[in-house]
Amino acid sequence: MRPWINRLHRVEDGLLVLLLTSMIVLAGTQILLRNVFDSGLVWIDPLLRVLVLWLGLLGATVATRHNKHIRIDLLSRHFERNTHRLIQALVGQVSAWTCLVIAWYGLDWIRLDYIEEVNWFGDIPAWAVESIVPLAFALIGLRYLLISINSARQYNRHRRAAVRRST
Repeated sequence: MRPWINRLHRVEDGLLVLLLTSMIVLAGTQILLRNVFDSGLVWIDPLLRVLVLWLGLLGATVATRHNKHIRIDLLSRHFERNTHRLIQALVGQVSAWTCLVIAWYGLDWIRLDYIEEVNWFGDIPAWAVESIVPLAFALIGLRYLLISINSARQYNRHRRAAVRRST
C-alpha cells in the first residue's frame, strides 16, 4: 500500500507546483497586458479565482498529510502526554467526520450542477471546477481518521505500558 501513498503524495505535490506556477504566469501575463497594452484576457481573472480555490484545498490536503493544520491548542500543555494523545484521537474523529460530511454534501452539490448542466465560464461545466471540494475534503477526512486511529493506538500502547510498570 505504501507505493500508492507515495504516488498520491507526488501527485499532490506536482499539482501544487503546477497550480502555483500557472497562477504566477497567468497573473503576470494579465498585469503585463493591462499595464503595457491596455488590454487583457477576460478569462484569466475567473480562472485565477478557481486556481486559488484548488491551490488552497490541495494545500490543506498536504497540511493534513503532515498533521500541520492550524489548530487551537489551549489545553494540551495542561495534560500529560498520554492524555494529550487521547484528546488528539477525539479531535481527529470530530475533524474526520466533519470533513467527510462536507465531502458528501459537496458531492451532492456537484451532482446537482451536473444534472442541471450548470456552466462556470463559457462552456466549462461547473461540476468540473467544483470537483476539488469533495475530493479534497474526503482526502482530508480520511487522513484525519488515520491520524485519530494512530493517536488512539499510541494512547492504548502507553496506557498498557504504564499499567505493566505499576504492577
